[in-house]
Amino acid sequence: MKRVLIVGAGKGGTSLLKILNAAKRMKIVGVIDHNNDAKGLELAKEYRIPIDNDWKSWIDERIDIIIEATGDESVLADMMKLRNRNTIIIPGTVAYIISELFDEKESLLERIKLQMNNQKLILNNIRDGMIVINDQGMVQFVNKSAERIIGYSKEKCEGQYIKNVIPNSRLPQVLMSQRKEVNQKLFLKNNKKVITTRIPIINADNHLIGAFAVFKDITEVMNLAEENTDLKEIKTMLEAIIQSSDEAISVVDENGKGLIINPAYTQITGMKEDDVVGQPASADISEGESMHMKVLQTRRAVRRVRMKVGPRKKEVLVNVAPVIVDGKLKGSVGVLHDISEIQALTSELKRARQIIRNLEAKYTFDDIIGTSPEMRLALEQAKVGARTPATVLLRGESGTGKELFAHAIHNESDRKHNKFIRVNCAAIAESILESELFGYEEGAFSGAKHGGKRGLFEEANSGSIFLDEIGELSLNMQAKLLRVLQENEIVRVGGTDPIALDVRIIAATNVNLEKAIMNRFFREDLYYRLNRLPIFIPSLRERETDLPELVDHIIQRINADYGRNVRAIDGEALVNLQKYQWPGNIRELENAIGRAIIYMDMNAEIIKPEHIPKLEISSANSVHSGLSVKKDRTLQNAVENYEKEFILEAYKRNEFNKTKTAKDLNISIRNLYYKLDKYKLEKTSMQ
Repeated sequence: MKRVLIVGAGKGGTSLLKILNAAKRMKIVGVIDHNNDAKGLELAKEYRIPIDNDWKSWIDERIDIIIEATGDESVLADMMKLRNRNTIIIPGTVAYIISELFDEKESLLERIKLQMNNQKLILNNIRDGMIVINDQGMVQFVNKSAERIIGYSKEKCEGQYIKNVIPNSRLPQVLMSQRKEVNQKLFLKNNKKVITTRIPIINADNHLIGAFAVFKDITEVMNLAEENTDLKEIKTMLEAIIQSSDEAISVVDENGKGLIINPAYTQITGMKEDDVVGQPASADISEGESMHMKVLQTRRAVRRVRMKVGPRKKEVLVNVAPVIVDGKLKGSVGVLHDISEIQALTSELKRARQIIRNLEAKYTFDDIIGTSPEMRLALEQAKVGARTPATVLLRGESGTGKELFAHAIHNESDRKHNKFIRVNCAAIAESILESELFGYEEGAFSGAKHGGKRGLFEEANSGSIFLDEIGELSLNMQAKLLRVLQENEIVRVGGTDPIALDVRIIAATNVNLEKAIMNRFFREDLYYRLNRLPIFIPSLRERETDLPELVDHIIQRINADYGRNVRAIDGEALVNLQKYQWPGNIRELENAIGRAIIYMDMNAEIIKPEHIPKLEISSANSVHSGLSVKKDRTLQNAVENYEKEFILEAYKRNEFNKTKTAKDLNISIRNLYYKLDKYKLEKTSMQ
């Protein structure tokens, strides 16, 4: 779950607070604003989210994402300087765009809902019956007039096969032929006689999706004639329906001269009655041909034709049908649907989704580069692990891609649709690690949240949890983790009731666990629980054949990040890279290639030897020459001797500062203490 800090509680910050508070993958840890009366602060209190006036006091918290919603560029600049390395800053402009997009989305949905309600109201109030079926012949819609004519209620019709409702219906034949049938007589089983028109429904991709029938009860028409109904009244009623419709409607006569347009038509096209009525049917078209004239020539309806209309060149979809009375063509009716606004909103929503999607990286086995035998073996073992529920232990040096493997194993497993929680065991202070992993009950300790808190294991329930640097856990925490593995349950801090879990554990370490067991830094029983499915990820020096492919992949990725167009690496430069031992593995290789591209000329396309930064550690040959190889020395002794010299050199280089040395070696401070004690380097530094 991403921990989010919102800085700025104005309109934009308040909108984002509402959106993110409902998101399952986001946890808002605080809302900041210097104005105590800000609306967002009041809302945060309702949500029981901590508030503050100064964001700088939060910068050292474990924050994944900071959303700067103040719009103040100086605040954004300060955040970029003071943020943690793993914290993502979202500028106020992006936050504002996302806020506006969601506001527009809600507005659009309301408009669409109103439009659908109006259409339904119109269809239910017209005197003609209407039945709509899908491509399987199942009834999807019946209006009130159809209920009255056929004698069945809406509830009894919808969801039924059309032949069960109207046994002699020809709508199934219309589905098969995909041809309309106009003004056909039909006798219903309730002795009513109707005139019906049946039309197939074909979408923009020319796929049949259903059909509908519009029918009129002739008996009712006869009664209307006998009662001498005023035709002018009928005309007035029809005009009122057209004028009140939210659909843009235009009607032309048999010669293509404009007869009627409604207000919705004027709103879309920007053209008034004087511009259209009495004018040729092409008067409103800015791009495309007149569909009215095409229908008048062919006597066939056209549907979903895209064109631009009016002086503003509004992009619309047009449906036009002929008006035929007693077999004679009397004109045509067109309905316009405005799609330009929907397209713009859809485009903006896609952009917003892309931004949100990029906030959380997801990797699969396709993202892991390497075809060497060593890497193929590791990948095959990982894929086997993904298909089983067993605990996986990823082993390998720092920078070899253990977290990448953990992502891929989760995404390949049957838990891929559930949560994937990442925990760096060395990055969380020992004093709070237990409550972070297992959660706590209300009142468990001073400062405990009201109602308690779920731990990371509970958050990962039904999913996977990745425990990185598992070798850095204290013996006390190792014992508690062993209980989770054995019993599949946890007990919150301050609680007594066990909570059952279904969590897949993926652990990783760069520590020699066997050596740690011998030195009593790691529990042997926990080792056997974790080591069910060990996967050894090879170091870069163990898979030199993968180096060219890795370099090419890194170049392409940096090109995308930096907007560069570097095509390849020079052969001599690649040979120099292959001579190097890469103690930092892939992470160090990425650093070297990235620095080379940064210092290259903007128009340069080939990485040459002079672009590669000077590698501090000597090449393979010089490394070997610095080691005194003895026939009676074992490989383990040689590795330990080299590690001792390597750590001592870094210790001296950093003036015996442990924190700087651990950062330089890219290991945890706890691991450094272990190795200093192991090799007696503390005494060496004092001499």
